Amino acid sequence: MKVAIIPARGGSKRIPKKNIRLFAGKPLIAYPIQAALDAGIFDRVIVTTDSDEIAEVARKLGAEVPFKRPAELSDDFTPTIPVIKHAIKWLNDRESHIEYCCCIYSNPFVTAQNLKAAYDLLLAKDATSVIPVTTFPFTIYRSVRVNESGVLEFVFLDKSLTRSQDLEEAYHDAGQFYWWDSDKLMMTKNVSDLQKKNRYPLIIPRSQVQDIDCIEDWEEAERLFSSFISSKQ
Repeated sequence: MKVAIIPARGGSKRIPKKNIRLFAGKPLIAYPIQAALDAGIFDRVIVTTDSDEIAEVARKLGAEVPFKRPAELSDDFTPTIPVIKHAIKWLNDRESHIEYCCCIYSNPFVTAQNLKAAYDLLLAKDATSVIPVTTFPFTIYRSVRVNESGVLEFVFLDKSLTRSQDLEEAYHDAGQFYWWDSDKLMMTKNVSDLQKKNRYPLIIPRSQVQDIDCIEDWEEAERLFSSFISSKQ
């Protein structure tokens, strides 16, 4: 069984009610739910939340909310993996065995096409996980920092004189979704162990990437999303 698991905590501080706040006319959580449904590869699309309000919205949008997330997994400091493991264990104990799962965040740039492409890559590579990534807009090897004396210095001093076209490309997590082989995920005891496993990237354009952690991010995402939608028409 393949399951989409959408984490949606109710206590967002920086953007109150983030998951159900209207983004381009729809609750933000509508985008991952619709992308998962449109992908046509999931046996179930599940939202894990501690909020009755979010649960009600999610159900109306076509997702399942078969359990309420426990309080100990719903505070400001709970990382994602324990939340996903809780959902997988709950389903494994009561339903059919979960072979593959995809954690999908509330992000308007998640697409059904990318979800399917990442799943195909997961199978082709027999990977532990597949993560969408994109390039940095400027090479990280020319990054600088201010040291304790207030002096500006290169982070990568040995690369400071290398031509930018000769520097290795660097990527960052797109912050949209993670595909996992569920059994491999459940056997992993900590994040550092998981990072050592065979992970593969799905490289996507920067025009499809915007993290949303604060109001400024939200406003930038709306501007980018408008261009993103226009490009698809």
